[in-house]
Amino acid sequence: MSFIQYPIVFVPILKDRIWGGTKLNTVLGKEIHSDQVGESWEVSGVTDNVSIVANGTYKGCDLEELINQYPEELLGSYIYNRFGKQFPLLFKFLDAKEDLSIQLHPNDELAMKRHQSLGKTEMWYVMQADPGARVVVDFKDGVHQEDYMKHLENKTLPSILNEILVEKGDVFFIETGTVHAIGGGVLLAEIQQTSDITYRVYDWDRVDAEGNSRELHVDLAKDAINYEPKQVEFVYEKKENVANSIVECPYFSVNYIPLKEVYHLKKAIDRFHFYVCTEGDCTFVINQDKYEFSKGDSILIPAAIAEFSIEGKATLLEIFVS
Repeated sequence: MSFIQYPIVFVPILKDRIWGGTKLNTVLGKEIHSDQVGESWEVSGVTDNVSIVANGTYKGCDLEELINQYPEELLGSYIYNRFGKQFPLLFKFLDAKEDLSIQLHPNDELAMKRHQSLGKTEMWYVMQADPGARVVVDFKDGVHQEDYMKHLENKTLPSILNEILVEKGDVFFIETGTVHAIGGGVLLAEIQQTSDITYRVYDWDRVDAEGNSRELHVDLAKDAINYEPKQVEFVYEKKENVANSIVECPYFSVNYIPLKEVYHLKKAIDRFHFYVCTEGDCTFVINQDKYEFSKGDSILIPAAIAEFSIEGKATLLEIFVS
């Protein structure tokens, strides 16, 4: 059976978290099942968390089934040759009602050695932030391992971390080995490698309803931390109806599209594209067929689709594997 070409959306995989809230519903319109939903995994190939198609011909199929049946049509030859049948990206929305733990992720080499997994390079796009909301990204200048260990032992780790006030549209790039935390009051979109490996090093001394602390991974984190200063904040252009580059890294590229009229794309058929509607309403036009999307929707354009346009008044993130 030949591959049917259309924009694919997936059933959100919702995750309750101790720090989660209700903005996935109140801001993004998703149906949530509690008042502590912290994450919506929009497309995932992570084992035991594989996305299910929500629309069209392939509704009810999971991502693995589709890739097994149509690897080059869905992923593209470039992706298939590089990653095999593993979907290489994980996209999420995160709602932090309270501070997330201070954490970091191992690089590819360490993650493969310890966990048979890819590392976890990620990017954040702030979709909404309460007044005074902040993120924690990297150390202050001049911090070394000895400083880190001393402050960790004394439970004063936050005093040597870089806190940044945030607002809608801010972008942060989190390389592997970078200590970080999303602060309370922040709703963001996260693009990352396909990995669920996190080393939690400090959790603000909080406990759950039963009085239990969450597991920390201090020993695993020791060899994974990168103390070198890094560029973490990214400023980008916002020209209308074109793709404005935000981040390019070995794992993904992300563009920002302020759509006022029409965005037209002729793309290579060797890789898929993924779109996130962060504001407004838009229509994807593919082979004269029209598909309506709005804020909070995430859309996979299979590799086999070479040309399409997006119409409307919206802002979108355009994501593809570099």
